[in-house]
Amino acid sequence: MAVSPSSSVQRARLELAERLREIRLDAGLTARALSAAAGWHEAKTSRIESAKQALSDADIQTWCRVCGAEREAPDLIAASRAADSMYVEWRRLTRTGLRRTQEARRPLYERTRLFKVYCSTVVPGFLQTPAYASAPLSANSGFHGTPDDVEDAVRARMNRNRILQSPGHRFAMLMEEAVLAARFPEHPYRLFGSVLWRCVLSGRP
Repeated sequence: MAVSPSSSVQRARLELAERLREIRLDAGLTARALSAAAGWHEAKTSRIESAKQALSDADIQTWCRVCGAEREAPDLIAASRAADSMYVEWRRLTRTGLRRTQEARRPLYERTRLFKVYCSTVVPGFLQTPAYASAPLSANSGFHGTPDDVEDAVRARMNRNRILQSPGHRFAMLMEEAVLAARFPEHPYRLFGSVLWRCVLSGRP
């Protein structure tokens, strides 16, 4: 199942932050005690555990040393570097806007035979109408400060979504009820268009 690159990066960073927090708790240390032993401000520990602080290899080594978990350091450093690499690649793709991120996943989608999709806040990209897709893409572009090519990105997403009508692909999609009532600040309307589109496609296997 394909995942948004930016979401994948944030998830990887959150997982690393959570693992560091678990290591601290397993060591029986408070955030204040770890910070004092590491020689940095307690606010830095808080930022690390909430995935808001960029981590250096030295930070991870110090954290593990203070917690008596030196063996964990190599794997954690590798995970941190992998997340950084993912972010660099995502920034490369979005340097000229969001259209390329939509197009980049198309080959993977074409190779995939079974899609399993779960969404708790938005209609799956596969089922979005052009009007609906423009809302999250506009929000994404504004938040990350990418060049505004939302109209091109929406067209690329709609072209990619033609895979729904292509033979040889199966889809299993689950949405939370909250998705149907969600609103975007820039586009304060309910999602009836996308819901109707979902109903049209409900006969697809």
